[in-house]
Amino acid sequence: MAAAPPPLIPPVPKSVVKDVVNGRFEDAFTNHQMLWEAYGHDLTIFAGRLVIGLLILVVTFWAAGWGSALVKRAVGRVHSRSGTADVTLQTFLGSLTRYLIIVVGLMMVLQKLGVQATSVLAVMSGLLLGVGLALQGALSNVAAGVMLLLFRPYRVGDLVEIGGRQGTVKALDLMITEIITPDNLKVTAPNGKIFGDFIVNYSKPTKRRVDVTFHIPPGKDLAQVLEAMKAKLADDKRVLKDPAPSFEANALNELFAEGIIRAWVKASDYVPVKTMIVLAVQQLVLVEP
Repeated sequence: MAAAPPPLIPPVPKSVVKDVVNGRFEDAFTNHQMLWEAYGHDLTIFAGRLVIGLLILVVTFWAAGWGSALVKRAVGRVHSRSGTADVTLQTFLGSLTRYLIIVVGLMMVLQKLGVQATSVLAVMSGLLLGVGLALQGALSNVAAGVMLLLFRPYRVGDLVEIGGRQGTVKALDLMITEIITPDNLKVTAPNGKIFGDFIVNYSKPTKRRVDVTFHIPPGKDLAQVLEAMKAKLADDKRVLKDPAPSFEANALNELFAEGIIRAWVKASDYVPVKTMIVLAVQQLVLVEP
């Protein structure tokens, strides 16, 4: 029969146990050379390993920041040769690199403290399984972040509307997307919610259609207003000729006549041209017949 392996922790001397039971704690910790002989060497080794582990942890967090910045610069240099740098890919890969370095560093710390690599992997496997069951939403955000990076419905710097919120994409991370609204509010949205919702990207199209619907009193001449607007838009160089603008009489009742003006413009001219049309229609409607 094989001999039993020695215990990982030496047994406490009986004299120390007796002093502790009788309440003589000072004697238990100061007057027993056996206590130091049993645990002193192990405590000294553990303290040294703990100091080294803390140093590894400090270096790990420094290396995580440095590695993240290095990856961002490398991705920027690759894309700068063929065009502008892909800020979205830089942010995502930089974040991924940071987390990977931190995980590796934590495993090194555990090994330094005496935990075997196989034990670390077994514990991490069980931990990941438990965390995966408890944090399905967080893991789905990571998966959604990867899908957003692959399909690219938006990039950093794009003007988007997500979940009824409009703003400029500031960052795409592993689990979240940061958006800055026009009134300078910071909105943080989980990637899982974004990927499962409608995404409107205002920066993707090169041209957009301006639609202005207006009402005028029944006593006003709707045809005259539309003709005047047709002449005004024909003289505006911001309005594209192809596709040509359209001018529609959409509805008529005892309260108002409804007209619609549709004009195609460059995406950058959308807001100023729409403002121009609204103000021009208002001026025409206010003119006395």
